[in-house]
Amino acid sequence: MIDQKMLLEALDFDREVETKTPSVHTTDRQTKIQKSTSQMSTAQARSRNDPLYKRMIRYRELYYKYRELVHRKYGHGVKARARR
Repeated sequence: MIDQKMLLEALDFDREVETKTPSVHTTDRQTKIQKSTSQMSTAQARSRNDPLYKRMIRYRELYYKYRELVHRKYGHGVKARARR
């Protein structure tokens, strides 16, 4: 059976509790318009089967593929430096 004293120590309400505070990020009107324009133009190109969109997706996939290969090749060697 759990000792009541141990349970109270585990719950210990007197300790300081750390809380996360949301970061303050303000988006101005111009940034919002640029982001919406980018998203909407990409969506329209996808819906119209635009060849430029297909090429964009192809090169995005290739980018992620080659990034993964580079990380796999050099990741072990730089992990120790990253910890410092």
